[in-house]
Amino acid sequence: MELGQVLSALPPIVDPNVLLGTASRDDAAVYRIAPDRALVATIDFFTPIVDDPTAFGAIAAANSVSDVYAVGAKPLFALGITAFPREKLGAGLMEKIISGGAGKLAEAGIAVVGGHSVDDPEPKFGYAIVGEVHPDHIVGHRGARAGDVLFLTKPLGSGLVATAIKRGLCPPELEREAITVMSTLNRDASEAMLRAGARAATDVTGYGLIGHLANLEGGADLRREAIPFMDGVRELAERGLFPAGSRRNYEAYREVVDWGRLPEMERMMLCDAQTSGGLLAAIPPETAAGFPGTMIGVMRDDGKIRVV
Repeated sequence: MELGQVLSALPPIVDPNVLLGTASRDDAAVYRIAPDRALVATIDFFTPIVDDPTAFGAIAAANSVSDVYAVGAKPLFALGITAFPREKLGAGLMEKIISGGAGKLAEAGIAVVGGHSVDDPEPKFGYAIVGEVHPDHIVGHRGARAGDVLFLTKPLGSGLVATAIKRGLCPPELEREAITVMSTLNRDASEAMLRAGARAATDVTGYGLIGHLANLEGGADLRREAIPFMDGVRELAERGLFPAGSRRNYEAYREVVDWGRLPEMERMMLCDAQTSGGLLAAIPPETAAGFPGTMIGVMRDDGKIRVV
């Protein structure tokens, strides 16, 4: 079922204080509480994607807080969400996951102030994050202009890596690199995009680069050779280790993107479902110099995505 069909089950939002909500498919909900203050709220959790429980907790935390950074906001506190087969795996393993997450959130400068846990046959972990932003300084999906420079702040490939780990086929050095990438906070990238006056932004997660780019109004020309991937990811793609989410992404966008002469495998790499990916930001060309990311393309104004 498509996301649009699911969201259509919700009633229309009529509260004028809802500045970002389901209609715009932005990364976090934003609710104005005063002329100069708005609360930001988001939630995310998932099943383990790496074997190290502490690393899994840290990745889940970095991923959860990322949506706050994507709208240019400051996180305030977190609520934990835990589903765990306590009798099967034991509380010690759960403690390592929780510790890893709390440590990463401490790095972000916020505390875990509560949460909820349930018994579940399959472990799941994540957070609800509450943040704050000035209503006039929200960075959403809309606002990019033709000619804005498109930057990506982390390399791609974590979906392929997670599948390879599950199948015991991931080289150890690539797994270590992926853990480092996924557990890196998007805080510095968010602060940089605010300084550069970003007109639009999102973080690259489950819909892959192409899917999240499609949420930024205007379209873009992507420079395929400039798009960064972790070392060794191409070899995983050649072995067909794409997760189901990446394949769904490709099916959703294969007919609406002008791929040029790009081979199908490389098209799917651009649709690889990410976990705790980097920020994708549209920066005005006059302030783009020195932005700490990889320049991967230029925004358009006709809604089309082309790979050049």
